[in-house]
Amino acid sequence: MTQPIIATMQKSAPIRVLGIDPGSQRTGVGIIDVLADGRTQHVHHQPLVLLGEESFPLRLRKLLDGLWALIEQYQPDEVAVEQVFLSNNAMSALKLGQARGAAVAACVARDLPVSEYAAKEIKLALVGSGGADKAQVQHMVGAMLGLSGKLQADAADALAVAITHAHVRASAQRLGVAERLAWGRKGRGRR
Repeated sequence: MTQPIIATMQKSAPIRVLGIDPGSQRTGVGIIDVLADGRTQHVHHQPLVLLGEESFPLRLRKLLDGLWALIEQYQPDEVAVEQVFLSNNAMSALKLGQARGAAVAACVARDLPVSEYAAKEIKLALVGSGGADKAQVQHMVGAMLGLSGKLQADAADALAVAITHAHVRASAQRLGVAERLAWGRKGRGRR
């Protein structure tokens, strides 16, 4: 008599995603695990406070050191970064761009793949509207990750970037396409 063959599903390890919301005064970081079934679990979040340094270059150094310490401690597999939005203040936009560049460089220096998402894409992924306000995004982040209490804005935005990346990854896997193709124009903004 033949025994029925029972297919066993191998559990794959969670994918750990580091989300980054760049800022020249505070950079939000949020870390989640993406489970094999697509669910997300909160791991860590915090703002990296960059103020208090003598000069802007020292703020960038503090950002690099902070991200490297988090990367070493939490060992993320992938990174998602919010893209810079245009600002009316050229100096603010320049500093934000430099902070974002430092954050991306910190991650690629550790051989981590970096994906980039526009603020409208993040809002659309979490709330269903690209015009959602920060309070709506913070509420959805808390609800999706089972967090209680008010989240610090920069850290909540970083978690939102990580969740967006998890959604794009899941869509790509379901569709059997590269992540670059999973969400419309994603191929143009990724590196």
